[in-house]
Amino acid sequence: MDVGGTSIRAGVVDERGSLLDTARVATPTEEGALEDAIAGVVEDLRNRHEVAGVGLAVAGFVARDRRSVMFAPHLAWRGAPVADRIEKRVGLPVLLEHDVNSAIVGEHRFGAARGAQVAALVALGTGIGAGLLLDGKLYRGAYGVAPELGHLTVVRGGRPCPCGKYGCWERYCSGTALAATAVELLARHPGRSTVLAPQVAGDPGSVTGRRVAGAARDGDPIAQLAMAELAKWLGEGLALVADVFDPEIIVIGGGVSESAPLFLDEAREHYAGTITGARHRPLARIRTAHLGDDTAIVGAAALALEVAKTPV
Repeated sequence: MDVGGTSIRAGVVDERGSLLDTARVATPTEEGALEDAIAGVVEDLRNRHEVAGVGLAVAGFVARDRRSVMFAPHLAWRGAPVADRIEKRVGLPVLLEHDVNSAIVGEHRFGAARGAQVAALVALGTGIGAGLLLDGKLYRGAYGVAPELGHLTVVRGGRPCPCGKYGCWERYCSGTALAATAVELLARHPGRSTVLAPQVAGDPGSVTGRRVAGAARDGDPIAQLAMAELAKWLGEGLALVADVFDPEIIVIGGGVSESAPLFLDEAREHYAGTITGARHRPLARIRTAHLGDDTAIVGAAALALEVAKTPV
């Protein structure tokens, strides 16, 4: 399951990574109701399939033992022993994992990063989520919260971030950032937008990353400038990631990746020109996720199956 702030998306996944069945329900805001909803989805799918275990991909801090959620900004859990509670409800082994960690496992087993020993996944959505494989194994840090790449500072004293810092990478390279950049450009260059400005009719709050991407496809010069800014910051941020971890492949996922034809080639150029030792070292391959929206579901299922097969 991919347990998000808006919806709980679940799938039955076999050992080959194939999605056999799916279910989706709205995410309740109260802790007990949230766990009721998860248990209900498990039972629904279990009535139609033989299920060996349950993997929950959570957008939040998961304890190193993957039994409890320490903090999830858009969910009700705070220091909650979620795995134990759900196990008691459904009578199956339950494993928790960060959603982007789950995603990179899915891409490593069945998608774009298959066979890689050192790989990173950067999920561009409302913010930036990240997952990392070192020596073919998921890297979670000493306390289970690594890697928070979206909060690397790329502009000192830059745009404020909800995390409390300023100038975080995700403030310049995400769906939210794309909208913010477009609003700034609309104010700076009045009259140049042919598509976006008429759509938003002077209401900056109605500018979204999806709307900017659509306007860029339609040839709007302001939207295209905003996409170019996104490409620049993506390339520069990926160069930082490569300087530290030296991955053989970087997978780009998240909702913004659906618009990759508008920015990814340009981002590769910025990456190649910014990385330390440019032109004198091998470069990571940069690819979009193969499993799309189902990446975290498939990865969580693969991790849960490992637990289910482990003798007690």
